[in-house]
Amino acid sequence: MPVAAEKTNQQTQPPPAVKKTPAVQVSSRLQEAARLDSADVLRLMETSLEGLTSEVAAARLEQYGPNEVAREKRHGWLQRLYVAARNPLVILLTVLAIISFVAPEGDAITGAIMLVMVILGLSLRFIQETRADTAAAKLKAMIRVTATVVRDGQTKELPLQQLVPGDIVKLSAGDMVPGDVRLLSAKDLFVIQATLTGESLPVEKTEARELRENVFAIEHANLCFLGTSAESGSATAVIVATGSQTYFGKVAKSITGQQVETALKRGVKRFTWLMIRFMLVMVPLVFVINGVTKHDWHKAFFFSLAVAVGLTPEMLPMIVSVCLSKGALGMSKKKVIVKRLNSIQNFGAMNVLCTDKTGTLTLDHVILEIYCDVFKNENEEVLRDAYLISHFQTGLKNVLDRAVLQHQELHRELSLEKYTKVDEIPFDFSRRMMSVVVEGPGGERQLLTKGAPEAVFAKCTHFESEGEIFEMEPILVGNLIEQVNDLSEDGFRALAVATKKVEKRAAYSKADESDLVLTGYLAFLDPPKDTAAKAISVLRQHGVTVKVLTGDNDLITRKFCKEVGIHTEKVILGSQVESMSDSQLVEAVECTDVFARLSPSHKQRIVQALQRSGHVVGFMGDGINDAPALRAADVGISVDNAVDIAKESADVILLEKSLLVLEEGVLEGRKVFANILKYVRMGASSNFGNMFSVIGASAWLPYLPMQPLQILTNNLLYDFSQVPIPTDNVGPQQTAKPRPWHIGEIAKFIVFIGPISSIFDYTTYLVMWFIFKCNALGLLPPPDLLARFPATTDPNKTYAAALFSTGWFVESLMTQTLIIHVIRTNLIPFLQSRASWQLTLTTLLIMAFGAYLPYSPVASALGFVPLPLTFWPILLATLLCYVGLTQLIKMWLIKKAWV
Repeated sequence: MPVAAEKTNQQTQPPPAVKKTPAVQVSSRLQEAARLDSADVLRLMETSLEGLTSEVAAARLEQYGPNEVAREKRHGWLQRLYVAARNPLVILLTVLAIISFVAPEGDAITGAIMLVMVILGLSLRFIQETRADTAAAKLKAMIRVTATVVRDGQTKELPLQQLVPGDIVKLSAGDMVPGDVRLLSAKDLFVIQATLTGESLPVEKTEARELRENVFAIEHANLCFLGTSAESGSATAVIVATGSQTYFGKVAKSITGQQVETALKRGVKRFTWLMIRFMLVMVPLVFVINGVTKHDWHKAFFFSLAVAVGLTPEMLPMIVSVCLSKGALGMSKKKVIVKRLNSIQNFGAMNVLCTDKTGTLTLDHVILEIYCDVFKNENEEVLRDAYLISHFQTGLKNVLDRAVLQHQELHRELSLEKYTKVDEIPFDFSRRMMSVVVEGPGGERQLLTKGAPEAVFAKCTHFESEGEIFEMEPILVGNLIEQVNDLSEDGFRALAVATKKVEKRAAYSKADESDLVLTGYLAFLDPPKDTAAKAISVLRQHGVTVKVLTGDNDLITRKFCKEVGIHTEKVILGSQVESMSDSQLVEAVECTDVFARLSPSHKQRIVQALQRSGHVVGFMGDGINDAPALRAADVGISVDNAVDIAKESADVILLEKSLLVLEEGVLEGRKVFANILKYVRMGASSNFGNMFSVIGASAWLPYLPMQPLQILTNNLLYDFSQVPIPTDNVGPQQTAKPRPWHIGEIAKFIVFIGPISSIFDYTTYLVMWFIFKCNALGLLPPPDLLARFPATTDPNKTYAAALFSTGWFVESLMTQTLIIHVIRTNLIPFLQSRASWQLTLTTLLIMAFGAYLPYSPVASALGFVPLPLTFWPILLATLLCYVGLTQLIKMWLIKKAWV
């Protein structure tokens, strides 16, 4: 026996006709095989019931390749390092460092500091992404099964990868179908096709030749496909297609590969190039201004080089990577595994979630909900008859039988040992019913039948109601059909039950299924999870609209969606999607939350239509039929027991198939984005303000406002202060609604917040210039510093220049480091909202270190001098005014709803 493929609770029924236009076409050879009889199929595949010889099989394996579907290749460490290193900011800093090393009279210390920045950001990003990639690789469950194959006239077990077209295979209950096959013989074979069609009940397969025209291959009763599995029965089949030539393989091949670029990646890229454009404008301007006003082009060059580094948000890749990795770790604790880190922001920005209903919103477990007479009154006798049928029928019980047999109390009440099975008339696809003949305690024999209502009706001449038998008059038949239709409209899968007393004889046949008495109906349902309605309500409160996209029956889907609180005023079918243009579909998806009888291509089109409307779309699915939509969505979500290709296609994998788990992941994604946005806002506004400060100082001062080494030191310390941003607390007001990446909001923030820092830079200039006399190049230093500042004609080497640059260095570092506490929240900092202890501690340490530097042993090497005591109260006032003004402008922007 083959190793059983991983079981799924999803069951299937014959797929709807809408599947006539699939995203991927099956091979013409498979279509041809369906229309031939068994002997001709064997000739077509150049094989026999004795199977292929080992030599022929080896030749075909060489010709067709291994029986594997397309998979994404895991990137090696060199490729991951290359991807991390090709970031524009990393390249820019590396180039500037090289220039510092090789330029005439270059500064090796400056170059070394630049390289430290590069290595710090690059190594942190590489390590975090490697950890995430390793965790994702461990999670991926690869399909590894064997199949029972006839080779050289003998039945043997072979790995799935070694099977070739022409192989004869044996199927039994629980086996995975090892390729696209044509059945040669079958006995009571039911196949689970949920991975291909998304349907909720099994479909019967037979070996009968296909005579219908214009029927999609999945509807052929004599074909089975790779990725499906046998639910019950047994069969012998010949493999027609393997690997990438199967339906499963073609879908897999069409969707594996490069992922769609996420909004976060696009946003970071746009922000990066915005900063680079700032730099391309400002650096040449600073170089020219300093060269012209100070007549020292060499110093002007290195100063402008340092300014370029100062304007570079070099920690952005690291901050983004650490935020995403921390978010992924937090989400894993909430049963959400992130495969692709960049998808986390999309997860938080998602405002539409498309999902199938089976297993996600439902229990993925069919139950017997109603057992009633023909007028829908509860009837224990109908349940008793159904129980006897399910108990005595041979073979593996299907999902509906198991639902009936859950009523264990009947086992005791009926005293089953008093009943004897006499004969069975098995189910077949043409009759759509089955019967058992039982002999009860009194020795009376009864034929008990169950099946599709319309099929059973045709065999009935009477019906029973409240213990009385009535003839099936034409006027009453319409009423009976209406009762069944009502059950279907209420979302139930209905079966009819009928009985007949029979005479004692040796055997019974299909001919005995006549003149039956209709006793009632069984109604089955895959009920909603207890948490479904709550989860949908909670997601709606968080700004996420749930839309159901299913291949299932529209009546069942409508009923179900009503129960869980999804709007069902309008339901769009796959056939309607097929007839719509892209523009019509864009309009339709805006006002529709339920879509039924969909093919894989329909799901993909709906996702793309929502994206064209400006939505950030998540798609949750677990079957091969979901894979194209998973790839098209901004964030693809699957579960850990999904088919392999669905997990390959997904960005996020849930360890629990529940929307409540999703809600936790969505909030975590929003926290991640909030922290990334803090750095982006901080870096962008700071750089925009510095642009005005540096240009003004360069034009006004007779010396460089800060030495290149001091600018780099300032930048390095500031970068260290931002490292704990990924650990920062995020308030509920920042996670209440989806937060897509809006470069326009960032631009407004830059324009209004950035110049505030320049205002206080200029007040510091004035304080240093007028109060501390830095306008006098002959300003004498304290006695203990006289040796450091001998008489010189170089303004940059005067005590006045050193004092000015020290004062601006300390003010600039402290304002930049402190202001993150204002920018990080929409509330009042320190009072209504406090940063994480890591960010608070780093802020205090960097500010303290900045204040200590002018008095430290390295002050001379960095060009610093001790600041007068009167500088510190002025600095304190500057900080308080800066924080206050920034808070006022921020609140004004929030009131205007601009940020």
